[in-house]
Amino acid sequence: MKFYIYTLGCKVNTYESNVIEDNLINNGYIKSDDTDADIYIINTCTVTNTSDNKSLKTIRKVIKNHKNSIVIAVGCMTQVNYQLLENLNVSIILGNSGKSKIASYIEEFKKNKKPIIKIDNIMYKKFEDMCLNNFNKTRAFVKIEDGCENFCSYCIIPYARGKVRSKNPKIVLEEISNLVKDGHKEIVLTGIHTGHYGADLDNYSFSKLLKEIEQIKGLKRLRISSIEITELDNEFMQILKNSKILVDHMHIPIQCGSDKILKLMNRKYDKDYFIDKIEQIRKIRPNISITTDVIVGFPQETEEDFKETIDTMNKINFSKIHVFPFSPRKGTKACELSNQVDDITKKRRVRELIELSKKLEIQYFNKFINHDVEFLPEIYKNGYIIGHTGNYLLIKTKGTVKDLNTIKKINITKIDYPYCIGK
Repeated sequence: MKFYIYTLGCKVNTYESNVIEDNLINNGYIKSDDTDADIYIINTCTVTNTSDNKSLKTIRKVIKNHKNSIVIAVGCMTQVNYQLLENLNVSIILGNSGKSKIASYIEEFKKNKKPIIKIDNIMYKKFEDMCLNNFNKTRAFVKIEDGCENFCSYCIIPYARGKVRSKNPKIVLEEISNLVKDGHKEIVLTGIHTGHYGADLDNYSFSKLLKEIEQIKGLKRLRISSIEITELDNEFMQILKNSKILVDHMHIPIQCGSDKILKLMNRKYDKDYFIDKIEQIRKIRPNISITTDVIVGFPQETEEDFKETIDTMNKINFSKIHVFPFSPRKGTKACELSNQVDDITKKRRVRELIELSKKLEIQYFNKFINHDVEFLPEIYKNGYIIGHTGNYLLIKTKGTVKDLNTIKKINITKIDYPYCIGK
């Protein structure tokens, strides 16, 4: 039987969809395109109401266009709101556990011809071990953790993913070792709350895991998908100082540059704490790229608050800002706050912050003109190879297919946004 997977949402979902794909192929199923499959799997997202609607729209479209196929819905949206699917003729509904066992659920459905709905209490689940033997990109993602206990006032994810649960360190190290043996030069550590890895383990921490990964022979680059500013303790700072493989790029979500709004968001820091930590990082690595996430139009955010955020972004001097308009999420405290910001104002603020992000990004790129850098080519197109440096500059230079997946040194000659052009 042939299958196709729709993946919505974050890098963790991407990783888990790849695990599902591996599991199905290993059980004799054949990967297909989205027009001619016997099985359709929708790995859903629920981070905003818009995400819910997109997930639901995808499921309805598949059911309408492929009436004789097995339709499977899994993931965050089904975990917190599976009732939306009960009358849609979905064959199998799973939450955020059991993704690695989808083949067995398919066999059960084929045998009994009865819909399967299995939504476990995610708060009390153990970490579901998932490993990839290979990955479809030069940059391989490794999921090391699941769950979050921050309970930011705008976020539904703790209810969709449960408490912090860490993958066994031995399994993490084995998975990375196998990926490196298969030729992967860069590993990206990912999770729902990646930096909180080890909180549920005895006498183990994220920093200890990083030290062990450092010992894996052949690994050229190690990247952290995202980490909270409060997790950058002294032990981590020492690793950042001494590591030969930890790249010159960190993604650290700030979410807002106004202390008033940060408090309403239930974030665990104020802007001075954030700025101080960034200064510590840059003393260790002056040219590091620091990117971030910002939510604009949060309830009660005034023009003065937004201007404070703009000032904070300029002061920190991020190299890129990922901007999101606030989207009320049912079931969160932020949804119930007074003085919700209107959509027109949110869109204007999004535009302003995106413009600032582009300005800061080009400013960061310009620092590297006439400098030699190393990059990892990932794509070949029309006589050019395209890939990223460790500090996430997007490089474009002439090359051949043979250059892919091998680290190259180039000299950056000019900026043609979003590319750094080199030779």
